[in-house]
Amino acid sequence: MPTQEQDFKVTIHWLESSRAQRVLVLLEELNLKYDIQAYKRDKDGLAPSELQNIHPLGKSPTVVIETPNEQPLVLAESATEEWMRFRYFSHYIEGSLMSLLGIAAVIRNIQNAPVPFFIKPITRMISGKISESFLDPNFKRHFNFLESQLASSPNHGEYLARENLTVADIMIVFPLQAAIEWAGLSKGTHPKLHDYLQRMAARESSRKAEKRIVEATGSFKPVF
Repeated sequence: MPTQEQDFKVTIHWLESSRAQRVLVLLEELNLKYDIQAYKRDKDGLAPSELQNIHPLGKSPTVVIETPNEQPLVLAESATEEWMRFRYFSHYIEGSLMSLLGIAAVIRNIQNAPVPFFIKPITRMISGKISESFLDPNFKRHFNFLESQLASSPNHGEYLARENLTVADIMIVFPLQAAIEWAGLSKGTHPKLHDYLQRMAARESSRKAEKRIVEATGSFKPVF
């Protein structure tokens, strides 16, 4: 519980199956009260146009902070150096790992596309070649790197960057959850990385954030 009453209101504009969940976890870690405005993805998997009413680019998560005497402050999450000023891992997560996962998501959609049966062998061949020649070796390289970083991190790999929790630990949960679904990450291939994800997902803040989403939407699915 917060140690003192908040004199401001925080509203999270949350998109299902997105990185928005990590903002909720961060607010739970900070013991801040917040409200959730939840959005479902359109049938094409994209964010609904309603989000553009909050931010011109339709970004999620978008955080709206309201105080009694000021205009609401609207913050759209960004991981650029100028805005977040995170250390190496924060930039790595967005600039390298998520870019690769984005390609994997596209390839996954190609594999599962509702095309005529005589076209499906072609789409599967194309997506398979891209996965085999580009995605698989790159994912292996990234996962090996993260596995080694956990092995050499302070506190025996409890956290990614320091002896205590940082925002980088919260940011990397979604990419690792996506990697399990899309890139074959498993306890058998990368045990330290897999166990690290389980610890992060088991934190009280993560459970509270998931509970809030279930209360708001009826269900919670980390990735689509």
